[in-house]
Amino acid sequence: MTSSLSNESIRTASGGVFEAYGAGPHQGEGVLMLHGYPQTRDTWREQIPALAQAGYRVIAPNQRGYSAGARPPASDLAQYHFDHLVNDAIEIADASGIGARRFHLVGHDWGGQVAWGVADRHSERLASLSILSRPHPVAFARALLAPDGDQKHRSRHHRAFLDPNTANLLLEDNARRLRSTLTHGGVPATAVDRYLAVLADPQALEAALAWYRASRDLKADIGAIRVPTLYLWGDADATVGPAAAHGTGEQVTAAYRLEVLPGIGHFATDQIPDTINRLLLEHLRAHPSIGAAPSGA
Repeated sequence: MTSSLSNESIRTASGGVFEAYGAGPHQGEGVLMLHGYPQTRDTWREQIPALAQAGYRVIAPNQRGYSAGARPPASDLAQYHFDHLVNDAIEIADASGIGARRFHLVGHDWGGQVAWGVADRHSERLASLSILSRPHPVAFARALLAPDGDQKHRSRHHRAFLDPNTANLLLEDNARRLRSTLTHGGVPATAVDRYLAVLADPQALEAALAWYRASRDLKADIGAIRVPTLYLWGDADATVGPAAAHGTGEQVTAAYRLEVLPGIGHFATDQIPDTINRLLLEHLRAHPSIGAAPSGA
């Protein structure tokens, strides 16, 4: 990472304090980057410097439950409802300053799910949308119901995460199961350690699992997306099959680009960071932020 990267504490209007990386010139177009599970803001450790050096102002937070200052009790699932996760993203953008005009939104995995929600409910706030792995919820729901059972099988971990003993199982023996999931997904050992620096904390892991428990089947009331969208999907992603991936474009009415990443799995930013940087920069440059955010944003 470059020396311009800073650790920031972002206090939102709702009172949460989010740990975030910030980089790039403050006058640059804003980019908000939302990580997924079982990762953290370090998902974007290779993307942040590249975008910052290209002139963008980048904010990459540890999200609700991952940040100690924004971690309601995991037992209070209402605090992890999808509406709160979407609202967090908007409030983080505003509190960090990038929400003063339209900003670019990037999300991976669960961060992608939240990003779809932001794009649906707050399309006027966004210049562009970039999603890694997580298909549009409508495409995902249809794939889950497909008679071949492919996506249902790929998503079987969602059901396992509802078990109250899951966190204990994942953390036993020096987090052997979590380490194995990440390592077999092509995540370097140093990055695994970065992620587990947060998620090896039982409270943080229970909070991360609360996202699944609050939404259960990951179905969300999200309509057609009216924001220019880049969707990146690795065809070796064990969690998202081709039906959901290729069906995503049907749910976007704005400019849409699907990039299939041959031989790449779920953790693309860890596997092919330079390719991800190139594709993100192409998309952001194609859809520049123009003017301030709408009145009342």
